[in-house]
Amino acid sequence: MTEKILENKKHGMRALIIIIALYAAGIAAMIIGGIGMANAVDYVSTPFGVSAVNSVAKHNYTVLFIIGCIWVCIGWVPIIGLKILKPQEALVLTLFGNYVGTLKGEGFYFVNPFCVGVNPAAKTKLNQSGDVDGGIAGKGLSLNLSAPDVSAAAAQSASKKISLKVMTLNNSRQKINDCLGNPIEIGIAVMWRVVDTAKAVFNVDNYKEYLSLQCDSAVRNIVRIYPYDVAPGVDTTGDGLADEGSLRGSSETVASRIRDEIQKKVSDAGIEIIEARITYLAYAPEIAAVMLQRQQASAIIDARKMIVDGAVGMVEMALERLEESGSVQLDEERKAAMVSNLLVVLCGNRDAQPIVNSGSLY
Repeated sequence: MTEKILENKKHGMRALIIIIALYAAGIAAMIIGGIGMANAVDYVSTPFGVSAVNSVAKHNYTVLFIIGCIWVCIGWVPIIGLKILKPQEALVLTLFGNYVGTLKGEGFYFVNPFCVGVNPAAKTKLNQSGDVDGGIAGKGLSLNLSAPDVSAAAAQSASKKISLKVMTLNNSRQKINDCLGNPIEIGIAVMWRVVDTAKAVFNVDNYKEYLSLQCDSAVRNIVRIYPYDVAPGVDTTGDGLADEGSLRGSSETVASRIRDEIQKKVSDAGIEIIEARITYLAYAPEIAAVMLQRQQASAIIDARKMIVDGAVGMVEMALERLEESGSVQLDEERKAAMVSNLLVVLCGNRDAQPIVNSGSLY
């Protein structure tokens, strides 16, 4: 289905003026015809007295009155063809089941009164920016069952419009196993908009629900490729080589792949995915405490490695300085004792307690 833009239909104001003028003319014809019918009477003499007969003028007034009544009864039909669109709105029109075209952009339009707006996702309310006001209006209509049919029809007509604005879809968090089998919870926000209204309306049953399902599916497909943290021997790019990709460390890359995956699935629905962002990422509650201890232990080990490397460097520097100055001559046994004492002082968790040696060094 190819989108067809109706660009020459911005005649709403002109059509409204003509409709009002014709409606006023119909009312005037009905009034004039009624007055004429009452006054256009001829009186003629007969053998039986004076009698009244209809004249030609009365016949004409009768026809004028009938035409006025008919127009007053059906003159409101063209008003249905008046359509008002705000910026970044569109309306898909069908006539007796056939696709006529799409009205796009702000303006006052006049179309065939028998054209019907189509939007199968009008009543679908997702957890997204564009459905906040619509959800409130929908609740009001469902509770107020005694409201006039005109108000309900107007609200339904307004809901047939398709928003072309950029909207943000924020589905609920999902629990997914990463490539190592660890359960994690992840949430994403997807920025999207409708770019082809004909595809959105006719190619899928409900484009909002379709987008939501495809987002969940794409997240599962991509997250299963990555570990939560960097793990050895894991290939996340598909080139057969291990890399350092992870959900926590490569969030931009993961979000980009999720966006591309969603875009491939929703192109047939006339939807453009502008951006995808990870809004929440954490281990599942059942393993969160264990993984926290694991991260803490890893951090402690890394810190110890840094402390030991720094201490060894300081000891080497101290021995080199002593040898260069020549102030103290140390044999191998004394050097080993000095290295041992310095490492204990530098790598210990507690402050060192100095011991003063008043005797000989040897």
